[in-house]
Amino acid sequence: MIIRMATEADLSALLKLSALLPPGMTSMPFDKSTWEKKLDLVQASIQTEVIHDSEAVYLLVMEHPDSGEIVGTAGIVAGVGLTRPFYNYKLSKESKYSEQLDLHVTNNLLNLVNDFTGETELISLFLRPEYRMNNGGQFLSRCRYVFMSDFPERFSDTVFAEIRGWLDESEKSPFWECLGRKFFNLPFARADFISAVNGSQFISDLMPRFPVYLELLPEEAVAVIGKPHEDAVPARKLLEREGFNYHGTIDIFDAGPVMECNRSSIQSIEECRLLTVKAVAASLPDSEKLPMCIISNRRLADYRLIVAPVLIDEQGEATISEADAARLGVSASAEIQTLEIR
Repeated sequence: MIIRMATEADLSALLKLSALLPPGMTSMPFDKSTWEKKLDLVQASIQTEVIHDSEAVYLLVMEHPDSGEIVGTAGIVAGVGLTRPFYNYKLSKESKYSEQLDLHVTNNLLNLVNDFTGETELISLFLRPEYRMNNGGQFLSRCRYVFMSDFPERFSDTVFAEIRGWLDESEKSPFWECLGRKFFNLPFARADFISAVNGSQFISDLMPRFPVYLELLPEEAVAVIGKPHEDAVPARKLLEREGFNYHGTIDIFDAGPVMECNRSSIQSIEECRLLTVKAVAASLPDSEKLPMCIISNRRLADYRLIVAPVLIDEQGEATISEADAARLGVSASAEIQTLEIR
């Protein structure tokens, strides 16, 4: 498999992938115009220097080497909320004391916040089920960390990811039904889709800015705050393995947990190694005994990643095979980044 940057030519394939997704994955809506805009933004993002006043999007796609079919995606947004508002709810507590009654009361609040404005978000992680074996899922998930390690100047210190929230057996969100729907009178899936396609300005226009007291919400809504959808539990575990944690920030639609981590503390980024290609060989001796690594060519304009064995000498220089060098488009003396497969 090869992972590369998405291009405008991938539009049809990405629409097909979107058709396979559940409604809650709003970064990949089944909408042609949204994908056209996103792919335009991807190209603009890689063709410019570091952007400080608007969002930048980097969408990586996994391509089958024989058929050229797109089988998976993994994306990163830098500068979240700089182009259009980005909202979350943040849990907090309010403590009060009545001297007359000698009574302490602590309330739990949800505050509408823009705390992640300017930060970096992981989005659009999806791999067709038949390719989630032989390290395919790990390759796709961790390629984003290699990319951030290759181009750290493009990303903020804080990295976060929204996890899909819990839905009932009818695919309804108890949190949305008990809160958001009271103000928007829209089904959960429709509100989520509008936010994905048109942005969240309607939230700013219509959602109350005052804190929401959890004590006033029905029990079924409170019970799912910060609870991931059962299909999203593996994604949360992957993030936790990288060092991400939940700190009480949730999605405003389905109350899914927001996981966050300092970029320099992400486990995979700490494990990345910058190497120089010492030699390109017809074959590598005892290749089955060598570490299998995610390898990047570190070239933004023609970005490529593969999984392959790497021979690393005591000086920290690498030898790779001719076939792998060709797939990456590199030669001897080139710099590569490696991340060993777990």
